[in-house]
Amino acid sequence: MSKIRVLLADDHAVVREGTRQLLEREPDLEVAGEAADGLEAVELAKRVRPDVAIIDIAMPNMNGIEATKHIKTDNPATAVLILTAYDDDQYIFALLEAGAAGYLLKNVHGRELIDAVRAVHGGESVLHPRVARKVLDRFATAKGKAKLATTPEQLSDREMEVLRLAARGLSNKDIARELVLSVRTVQAHLGNIFNKMGVGSRTEAVIYGLKEGWLTLDDVA
Repeated sequence: MSKIRVLLADDHAVVREGTRQLLEREPDLEVAGEAADGLEAVELAKRVRPDVAIIDIAMPNMNGIEATKHIKTDNPATAVLILTAYDDDQYIFALLEAGAAGYLLKNVHGRELIDAVRAVHGGESVLHPRVARKVLDRFATAKGKAKLATTPEQLSDREMEVLRLAARGLSNKDIARELVLSVRTVQAHLGNIFNKMGVGSRTEAVIYGLKEGWLTLDDVA
């Protein structure tokens, strides 16, 4: 089994060292490189093309928001996982708009970070509970029926079922079990959803659905 290759970007050497030690204890994870600032992270990502990039927000030379934009532009397949002490709204929404697949605060336990790396690599979204609450408060429509979708290409009924379950935080495996489908079929539906919405991650898809009114608080509760 090939390992998940991870890039670490944080201007605190002790944080990078601790995170590296944590990740490399796992047989399926390896650290492909470390960066001490945002610009270095972007250049390193071009060279090593990691599966997952764990990025802080406040870094010298280029902040995590700009670094995320560049990394996603250069290599859309890299899943960006934000690991930071900041949960300010301006940072959260800017990073999610930039294409981050996950957003964790540095008070999470090591096991949660490891699980998050695997999850974003598998195309799932990971949001710290405080961050998830902010996203819902900002984007969710009032309870009740969702407004009519406005995109040129509508989602099918099955795709909407998959999107609603994804919004509730179910993994691909759990969605497959819930809908009596194969995991591969669920992945195919998610791929179709991403293409129709013009997004690259589950997090972006859920935010899009909330903005458009396809999803309500009832769907994500």
